[in-house]
Amino acid sequence: MNDTLAVTSAMKADGVKVQHLLSGLDAAGWASPTPAPGWTVADQVAHLAATFQRAWLAASDPPAFAEVMRNAKPDLEDEVAAVMRPYLALPTDELVDRWYDELLRAADALAAVPEGEEVPWLVNPLPPAVLASGGMMELFAHGQDIADALGKPLERTDRIAPLVGFVVHTRHFGYLARQETPPEDDFRFELTAPSGTLWTFGPPDAPQRIEGPALDLCLLAARRRHHADLSLVATGEHAAHWLEIAQAYRGPAGAGRQPGQFAGAPTTPGPA
Repeated sequence: MNDTLAVTSAMKADGVKVQHLLSGLDAAGWASPTPAPGWTVADQVAHLAATFQRAWLAASDPPAFAEVMRNAKPDLEDEVAAVMRPYLALPTDELVDRWYDELLRAADALAAVPEGEEVPWLVNPLPPAVLASGGMMELFAHGQDIADALGKPLERTDRIAPLVGFVVHTRHFGYLARQETPPEDDFRFELTAPSGTLWTFGPPDAPQRIEGPALDLCLLAARRRHHADLSLVATGEHAAHWLEIAQAYRGPAGAGRQPGQFAGAPTTPGPA
C-alpha cells in the first residue's frame, strides 16, 4: 500500500476542498438533504468528524481505543448515531472547523506511527497507510454526498491515487458483504487518472478486466454512483458482476445509488 505520509497529505488537501464547499453555508444549506436517505449535510460532516476522531484515538492511544470499542453499542446504526451526536450538538460555525481539526489530528497521528507497527481498528489491526486510505474513502464518499446535496462541483485530482489502490486492494469486500465467495480469477485494472496518466493493477493477461476513468472507479466503490452512470467497462463474467457489487468498505452495502440518478452528472477533474 501507499506510504502513510503521502496518503495523509492527500487527505489533508482533499479535506480543504470539502471545507470550501462548507464555507459560508447558511442554516438551510446545513439542513440540505443528501443522496444518503435521512442524512443532511450536517449529518455527513458529523460522521466525518466522528470517524477521524476514532482514527486519531486508535493511532495515538491504542488502549483507550480498545476501551471505547469494548463499550461500543452492538448495533452499528446505533453506534454511528451515538458517536455523531456530540458533533451534531455543536453550532455549525464550530462544526465546520471541528471536523477538519479531527481530520488533521488523525492524519498526523497516523503519519507518526513507527514503521512496521499496526493500528488497532474495527475488525483487525491495520498498517497506518491502509487505515489512512480508508479515511480517504470516507472523505471521498461523504464529500461527494455534500457536493451532490449542494449542487456544487468537487475538484478531483491525482491525489485519488491512494484511494484507487485501496479500492483494488479491497476488491473482495463487496463479495463478503453479500456472503459471496470471491472468485479466484485475477483482475486487471486499467484506469485513467484525472491528469490522463494510465494506472494499472494486476496481470496484463488477466481475463477479468475493468477499464475506464479512475475517478469512476472511486465513485463506484464508494457506492456514490451506479455503474450505469459511469464509463467503466468490464470484460469477463466476474468483472461484470463486480461492477454490481463493488464497495471499498466493510459492513452492509447500503442502498447505494440508482441507475440514472446521476446520469450525465459532471465531474471536475483538476490538475495532478
